[in-house]
Amino acid sequence: MQDRDPFLPIDGPRSECYRAADGRYIAGVRPIYGEGKLSSELTTARRLRQSGEEGPLHTVVLQSASVRSQGERAYLLIRDQIVTLKLAPGSVIAEAGLRQELGLGRTPIREALQRLAHENLVTFVPHRGTFVSDINLTDLHRLTEVRTELEGYAARLAAERATAPDRAQMQVLITELGTIDESDVYSLMRLDQRIHRLVYQATRNAFLQAMLEESFNLSLRIWFLGLDRGVRLKEAVEEHRQLLDAIVSRDPQKAESVMRQHVAGFEHAIRKVL
Repeated sequence: MQDRDPFLPIDGPRSECYRAADGRYIAGVRPIYGEGKLSSELTTARRLRQSGEEGPLHTVVLQSASVRSQGERAYLLIRDQIVTLKLAPGSVIAEAGLRQELGLGRTPIREALQRLAHENLVTFVPHRGTFVSDINLTDLHRLTEVRTELEGYAARLAAERATAPDRAQMQVLITELGTIDESDVYSLMRLDQRIHRLVYQATRNAFLQAMLEESFNLSLRIWFLGLDRGVRLKEAVEEHRQLLDAIVSRDPQKAESVMRQHVAGFEHAIRKVL
């Protein structure tokens, strides 16, 4: 087994967020995803500065490629903090604190923040500073409109283009869906990421995959807001099974239909609990 000792949870208290009167989720109170086992498992990993070795980066948000630079490492670690709400919506991003916490220099931190701003996870406000972007439930519908079209099209392409190795991986995921504990939110979340990213890969369209990754991460941050509030999971598991079955059996129409239903169901579930 690989030694994971160089990777430790980030130290310090978690930022907290609450829903404002205008529907934005901003910094302020207890994190919605709570405390205990779930929250401890969802802490972002960092490499100890004492270790000079470069190794795999263990993050909650699964990355699609290996870490090839300090800027990429900074991007993945800070993105993890934002998506998992350790850096709460609307909170100030202190570059000096991130440099100390992550053991990285000013340049990779700034490169990462610029990239995160492009992905709508960070906002630069002139003469005020850098902030984590708010989560506005009004934007949830707009995001769902985009994801419904992109994800539905991706599922159709995957059913048409998936290779034999792709389909073999999907069969493995179908087996995992049959054995997973539906009360284990953390495992379900990671399995959900693996399924979506395998579908993206099977489209054989790098431009589409990049757009899908960006919109998926925005929705994943919203999911964290509802983790402890009874977000529908049993239905999502069944939808994943139907989706993978359709792709494996090369049924583009069904694959697209199931994926569209899955994405729309996510918005409906989130609105019910938030």
